[in-house]
Amino acid sequence: SASLAVSGSDDCTSRLWDTRVRGEVGCLEDAYQITAVAYANDGNAVYTGGIDNTITAWDVRTMRKSMGMKGHTDTITCLSLNPKGTHILSNSMDGTLRTWDIRPFVDDGSGGAGVKKRHDKTFAGGTHNSEKGLLNCAWSADGTMVTGGSADRVVHIWDEMSAQELYSLPGHNGCVNSVIFHPKENVVASASSDKSIFVGELSQS
Repeated sequence: SASLAVSGSDDCTSRLWDTRVRGEVGCLEDAYQITAVAYANDGNAVYTGGIDNTITAWDVRTMRKSMGMKGHTDTITCLSLNPKGTHILSNSMDGTLRTWDIRPFVDDGSGGAGVKKRHDKTFAGGTHNSEKGLLNCAWSADGTMVTGGSADRVVHIWDEMSAQELYSLPGHNGCVNSVIFHPKENVVASASSDKSIFVGELSQS
């Protein structure tokens, strides 16, 4: 719902907010500082990431943890749901972006005998540095490309299906903190510590 928001804090909580009422409407208590949050598309789950390098799914109806996804080796700086709501993208200070399958039931092809690991793909090429900024990550509107902030002053864009880097766009003179895709056009915008925002059109592949 457009009226709902979620926040994460160094006080080891993630809090739910409803713009229709004053104050919080729920509190999720974790053991570690939370540095990234995302709401599920259906509003029934919240995803948090923090300094424990783990993505945690919370059931909003029970306010309890429903699953944890491990694989990153450093603090998670951003979480982003894909347009279909089936996968979540994470950026981490370990220098990778990763996608995770968050569908309730995942068939691993073994007839139910095994459990598929939630980790789906890893996107390498971006970097973090000693500034330890909370660099973002984002999906294209059609879910075919992913991007994220990077300390190497370059805008990196990957193909989601193959995990291959499609674009490496220089130009910034400082850490790229945030990159987003235009909702309809083949355009990206990037914001940097060099105090500039670049808007560029991607070549048609």
